[in-house]
Amino acid sequence: MNAVVREEKSLTQHMLGLLGLDLVQVWSGSMILVLTNDDGIDAPGIRALWKAVNGRAVIVAPRDHLSGCGHQVTTTRPIHVQQRSSVEYAVAGTPADCVRLAIAHLCPDVQLVLSGINAGGNLGVDAYISGTVAAVREAAMHQIGGIAISHYRRGKRDVDWDVAARWTSNVLSNLLNRSTIPGTFWNVNLPHLEPGEPDPKVVFCEPSTNSLPINYRLDGEAFYYTGEYAKRDRTPGTDVDICFSGHIAVTQLRL
Repeated sequence: MNAVVREEKSLTQHMLGLLGLDLVQVWSGSMILVLTNDDGIDAPGIRALWKAVNGRAVIVAPRDHLSGCGHQVTTTRPIHVQQRSSVEYAVAGTPADCVRLAIAHLCPDVQLVLSGINAGGNLGVDAYISGTVAAVREAAMHQIGGIAISHYRRGKRDVDWDVAARWTSNVLSNLLNRSTIPGTFWNVNLPHLEPGEPDPKVVFCEPSTNSLPINYRLDGEAFYYTGEYAKRDRTPGTDVDICFSGHIAVTQLRL
């Protein structure tokens, strides 16, 4: 059955009390934000996210690239943390580890977790694979608001991170004016547009539940994945279709 695209009505500021979110607090810097990702602390996407919030956040991000790690956590070995500055920590662990450590030790007063900006889409069933999304899912488990932001890439084309930062800032302004039901979190996917195209519109939609391509080739004794992300099912109205059509797809996911 086709998903129904819905434009939710903005709610008044006092409704944000469900999770204590306040738009003025975010942009003034009085709200405590934690930024993380799964591409690693040195990835350009998290720097774009830092720019989107005017640098008013604490970065607690994986030391290494961990794309596709899902909700993996570390419980049987030490997790080393390098403090790079008063507001930046490189963690030898997963995105979920980063959020756990932030909540428990590094930034215990955190009120909102932002994850991204991922270099590549996290649409539909990607949410089960994505370390980017797992970070905000972990936050939701602790009744802390979370927003995951990813940028779909057409082929191997480069991302304009300055544009991505601007779009993200606008999306955050939109989402922080909406109520968040405890146990839910937001998943945002930015489209890949050509330079000079008009800014995309924000569309609230349902996530696709269709599988990713599972194509492989056999070479010797090993299998190599050959599935093409752009050829996945794009049922009309789902987040995959919305993002592939050039719009910002926003879904509200539930634990």
